[in-house]
Amino acid sequence: MNQPASRAVDHSSGYSREQIRRYGQLSPFELKNVFIDLAQHKQEDEPGQKGTSQTQMLNAGRGNPNWIATGPREAFHALGYFALEESKRVWTADHLGGMPEARGAGGRFDSFLRRHPELPGTELLERCVEEARRRFGLDKDTLVHELSDGITGDNYPVPDRILPCAEQIIRGYLGEEMYGGTLPEGNVSLFATEGGTAAMCYIFDSLLKNDVVKKGDRIALMVPVFTPYIEIPALDTFDFDVVLVRASMFAEEGVREWRYPEEEVAKLADPSIRLVCLVNPSNPPSLALSERVRNQLKDIVAGPNPDLVVVTDDVYGTFVEGFTSLAADLPHNTLLVYSYSKHYGATGWRLGVIALHDDNVIDRRIAALPEEAKDRLAKRYGTLTLEPGKMRFIDRMVADSRDVALNHTAGLSTPQQVLMTLFSLFDLLDEGQAYKHRIRGIVADRLRLLLEGAEMKIAEDPLRAGYYIELDLLAEAERTRGPEFARYLQDTYEPIDPLFRLAEQTGVVLLNGGGFDGPEWSVRVSLANLDDLDYLRIGHYVRAVFDEYGEEWRRATSG
Repeated sequence: MNQPASRAVDHSSGYSREQIRRYGQLSPFELKNVFIDLAQHKQEDEPGQKGTSQTQMLNAGRGNPNWIATGPREAFHALGYFALEESKRVWTADHLGGMPEARGAGGRFDSFLRRHPELPGTELLERCVEEARRRFGLDKDTLVHELSDGITGDNYPVPDRILPCAEQIIRGYLGEEMYGGTLPEGNVSLFATEGGTAAMCYIFDSLLKNDVVKKGDRIALMVPVFTPYIEIPALDTFDFDVVLVRASMFAEEGVREWRYPEEEVAKLADPSIRLVCLVNPSNPPSLALSERVRNQLKDIVAGPNPDLVVVTDDVYGTFVEGFTSLAADLPHNTLLVYSYSKHYGATGWRLGVIALHDDNVIDRRIAALPEEAKDRLAKRYGTLTLEPGKMRFIDRMVADSRDVALNHTAGLSTPQQVLMTLFSLFDLLDEGQAYKHRIRGIVADRLRLLLEGAEMKIAEDPLRAGYYIELDLLAEAERTRGPEFARYLQDTYEPIDPLFRLAEQTGVVLLNGGGFDGPEWSVRVSLANLDDLDYLRIGHYVRAVFDEYGEEWRRATSG
């Protein structure tokens, strides 16, 4: 730190302020690669001791959890052995089998379990099947055949949108975890997708193709929010006019609450806003919507903006006690996106689902389109049905996901759907509930350690998921050292300067909160993907860099 702060150079990395400003234009998930490179150099070399650094890179930039749910995976693999036995029963030759048969499958399943008590996962698999029969009234032969044929992967998904038993079971899981324990009256249909990311792409694509929203339309984003929800609307395909609903409330002691003021939510009352997207609990602040905001949204839909389409991404909902999705509050307006990736440690499996009530505003808006638009859409979907005008939006998404012409081969792979089914059934058992509380405790402990190391405070909130935390360094600067220090930081450095320092000096990789349309001087920390004590270290490093700025400010002002 020998160079004067007035030169506005990141002293540890050698980047000029202009270079840092240019990097700030990147998506945070691309910018993180710059930080990883800096952190790796720190890990590899220290001055005068090439290759002997003891620095460990701590990448808390991504949300990939470092836990997995083992029980349902054991059940999945045990099911695989049963499915192979079913295949060989039908037809066996050198490395060749047949397709599992439905008739009598339930009885053969029971026999398999009796003959293989030593096989890991069989007990849980049996309990999952019995829970499915008890809770959903499924025929045992039908269920066991769907599971065994599905895990074999020997058929296209039929129906292409989601397998029949899987839909009932996953809908029950969503009812417990997303809808507050009770599904809304009427039916909720599901579309199994390749993770939440594919769900996002399919939703935006089909909303546009079906004139539910048009290029250049006004939409709203509740921010901070997962970066793709910011970047997709800006693409030339959509070029939406985006209204930001900002979580901008502060507590009395100056700590940012990450809550939406009434006047911000009121923006959604404008009927020119056709669509609103949010992540609930939020990413990165990791807070579920308050009852006050949910009630305000219900009033808006009941009053000035009844045709508002809501896309709510609720992947972190299971980390909040008593979570209730907007899909429960506004079932006829809401597309619910859910992914199994975070709760079950299954990001590599790409398991997601879209839920939409059969009685919904999207289908009503399509039915009310001008005749010219209806004729165009009838031509688009006319090869799939003799009455394309009656085709539901959720089925249009399935077709659009394969450019319509390949609708007959659409759908999520059946082994993926089987694992989603077993994850769902596991959650409905006592073991699954105990697992849920255990992973909630993991992220809560890591948050406590991070804040202890950073010597920072956050607003207490029972709706905090704690999967991520977003720390507003500028608000912390003003709270601890006053507005003059905060102005010094803004005048002297770029908002992502602390991230460059952390990466180069300490090997810590975080993401910039500004990339999520949060405050420019905020940083996002994932509490899911490192060991517990690593978060204490990260906290110490954040505090050290913060104090370093304080010392530079002291020298600059005293000089």
